[in-house]
Amino acid sequence: MFRRPVVQVLHQFVRHESEIAGSLVLERSLNRVQLLGRVGQDPVMRQVEGKNPVTIFSLATNEMWRSGENEAHQMGDVSQKTTWHRISVFRPGLRDVAYQYVKKGSRIYVEGKVDYGEYMDKNNVRRQATTIIADNIIFLSDQTKEKA
Repeated sequence: MFRRPVVQVLHQFVRHESEIAGSLVLERSLNRVQLLGRVGQDPVMRQVEGKNPVTIFSLATNEMWRSGENEAHQMGDVSQKTTWHRISVFRPGLRDVAYQYVKKGSRIYVEGKVDYGEYMDKNNVRRQATTIIADNIIFLSDQTKEKA
């Protein structure tokens, strides 16, 4: 048997509406991304005519794994893959803070959603772009420390 709070949560995510021809189920979806990495370049602020400005920067995330027969004993080759993410910040307060305080090399945590878009490049070729639309940024450190 479900307890009342669980039922309330379920009702928030699934809603049933009836129509004359039958019943239509409307479901909520989730598009959520969490990234933890280092900033690849200082942010830039861009504004297209008639649209709100946006702060844009890149974020690198690393995935590391060990390959070889002795993984349990931490022997073998270590491999690493770096993935670059394009981060766009549209929210007015967050956009300005990101532009002012995000710096190349900073370690940050970004929450947001994935957006797939298209644009025309300089040669009128249609391109696709994947962007993370940030709605929260947490600053974890200043820029990378230089070793003496």
